[in-house]
Amino acid sequence: MITKKQISDILKDYNTDDLAIATVCSHSSLQIFHGARKEGLKTIGICIGEPPRFYDAFPLAKPDEFISVDSYKNIPDIAPLLRQKNAIIIPHGSFVEYMGAEKFLNLEVPSFGNRAVLNWESDRTKEREWLEGAGIHMPRLVEPEDIHGPVMVKYHGAKGGRGFFIAKNYEEFLENIDESEKYTVQEFIVGTRYYLHYFYSPIKQEGYNLSKGTLELLSMDRRVESNADEIFRLGSPKELEKASVQPTYVVTGNIPLVARESLMPKIFSLGEQVVEESLELFGGMIGSFCLETVFTDQLEIKVFEISARIVAGTNIYTNGSPYSDFIEEGLSTGKRISQEVKLAAEQEKLEVILS
Repeated sequence: MITKKQISDILKDYNTDDLAIATVCSHSSLQIFHGARKEGLKTIGICIGEPPRFYDAFPLAKPDEFISVDSYKNIPDIAPLLRQKNAIIIPHGSFVEYMGAEKFLNLEVPSFGNRAVLNWESDRTKEREWLEGAGIHMPRLVEPEDIHGPVMVKYHGAKGGRGFFIAKNYEEFLENIDESEKYTVQEFIVGTRYYLHYFYSPIKQEGYNLSKGTLELLSMDRRVESNADEIFRLGSPKELEKASVQPTYVVTGNIPLVARESLMPKIFSLGEQVVEESLELFGGMIGSFCLETVFTDQLEIKVFEISARIVAGTNIYTNGSPYSDFIEEGLSTGKRISQEVKLAAEQEKLEVILS
């Protein structure tokens, strides 16, 4: 992985009065560009081939310029051009997935956040070590031979829900598993799924204070998954099984959510525990992150995954959420990222939030 010193040396040549926000034209790029524009920062869209035409339909979220590559895996080739433009990369799920984790870790362009988090987030074994070390309640792990009720089987890495499946016994597990992929098997928790969108700033001092910096809650969502969210219109689980119809969990969209206010202490405590443990393990994750949870009817919150960057569920709130509006009216996660970049530049602390 590129070192802090290498990033520091690159930043010495940057004009911090003329910074540009750059990201891949996918996932949450519209709100990233929109938020940067609101904060007066230049924007660069990285695309394959001709710039996507749909940006013409959204002038307030269209990047100031596009840089085209033949493949997202070739982004390292444009690193000198990005540095020349004082670019700061904003990674999102598609950025890392399309480019490849190894190439992202070695990309010679300053990136918002701590790249070291990727090693902990993308490996489900290390992710569990992190979260359980933070005192987080997670679904119980199950050995395939011990499946005697519903379990969720998940492959490692960010795949937008693709390939996940539910098995109710060992035979169903064997029918669906791809042995060539690394996977985990965990108990299926019955409850309501909440995706909690936080923002951790290591440099902001006012707010919900941690041992270092502050924690914010910007929004919540629930994911629309195809075909799991509509499949049972066709019949009961047993009828679907007889018809050889299997539910799939590919994310196609998102729905806004608000939690009951009495759960706020628990929600903030979860975010705090995860950040504090990250500071101990790898120097801390920085910026936006999402805890993917299930709220049970006993008002327990089980965390089944973490995404340590901006998630697409924040796209619902491009002009603020019921929570971010209590911080600043019209505050999106994309805008909050650009605010952090500007604050760090003003305080000469870019090295603290970039890697």
